[in-house]
Parts: sequence; C-alpha cells; structure tokens
Amino acid sequence: MIRTLIVDDDFRVARIHAALVEQLPGFSVVGLAHTAADALALEAEAHPDLVLLDEYLPDQRGSSIAGAFAGAVMMVSAADDIATVRAAIAAGAVNFVIKPFAPPVLVGKLAAFARCWNQLGGEGALTQAAADRLYAVLHEGDAASAPLPKGRSAVTADAVVDALRGAATPLTAVAVADLTGVSRATAQRYLSDLARAGRVDLRMRYGTTGRPEHEYVWRG
Repeated sequence: MIRTLIVDDDFRVARIHAALVEQLPGFSVVGLAHTAADALALEAEAHPDLVLLDEYLPDQRGSSIAGAFAGAVMMVSAADDIATVRAAIAAGAVNFVIKPFAPPVLVGKLAAFARCWNQLGGEGALTQAAADRLYAVLHEGDAASAPLPKGRSAVTADAVVDALRGAATPLTAVAVADLTGVSRATAQRYLSDLARAGRVDLRMRYGTTGRPEHEYVWRG
C-alpha cells in the first residue's frame, strides 16, 4: 500500500482529497494535517510514502518543508506563481497540481505515481533507459489530464489506452481499431495524439510487401 499523508489547511478540502485517495486501489491515508507542524509530526510518526502537500499553511509554506519528508511529495495547491513551483521542484516535489481541479486530474496523477512506485519495488540497479521509462510512467497522469484535442472523445481515448495497456505485443492502428470498434482512421488519430504526448513508443514494421507499418507500444 502507498501510505499517504494529506496536508491542507482547509479541513473540508483535506477530507475530499483523502476520499479521492482512499478510493484508489493500493492507497491508504495514514493521516490528515492542517499545519506544517502537524505534518512534520505525522511524518515522524507515520512515515508516509507520499505526501499531498498544500503551499498555503498557516505556520509555514508547504514548499519550505517539502524536503523534510522521506517519502515522495506531490504539491496540491492554489499557488500558481512560478517562484512557488520552482521552489517545490527544487525541494524534490514529484508533481504539482494547481487548485481548483476536477477530481480525475488528481486521480490520474496518483494512478501514474502508483504505477511508477510499484515498478520500484525490486532490488538492484537501473539502466538509464529504465530510469527514463520510470519517469515517463510517473508523468503519464499529466498527459492524461491534459485537454483532449478538439473533436476527440474521452471514451474513445480511454478505450485506445486500455487496448494498448492490455496488449502483450505491439499493436497497429488496424489492430487497435478491431479491439475498440472504431475505424482505422479514428484509431490512427488517437494513436497519433498519444505518440505526440510521449505516452506510446512508435515502431516501424515491414510487411511481406516491404511497405512499412506503424506499431504502437504503451510506455510503462
């Protein structure tokens, strides 16, 4: 389980964030804090794996204590100025979620964090390529929460992603179309969106006629 600490000065918002975290498989909430002092006390007591940290706390700025946590920190705040984002990144925050946001935005980033975290459960060393893939997985939620291009359907986008994630081998646009029930042209548009967002790897396969065919592999 990813043990999560929620830190927000607003009691109601903290409870809402806790409810979102609790609904996700593999997550548990180990505490709610409303001040920096309480957050640091719970860090020493509960040793969370992940901290959802607000910037505007009554006693200290969240970004000023972000580096004090042994686990990962995800800033969740109404702060949208560059100085605060820069300070959070410098302190080691793995992501920054700006309020207000729709619940799926935070859920998507948490789910991406879980996929990255779970891949770090083993022992041994990583190659550079493996480390790059982990960071790509960590930020899959960023691309997922970005607005879809005009004319795209969220339902179709999710179906294409599910088809790629569930595939044991690379998929062509024709294969994705067959799996999702859309036309080849539609599948190609959604696959191109994913490729531009860096969420899939694009490969070339040469058939018996020598004509190249694009294949897509989910990154992560």
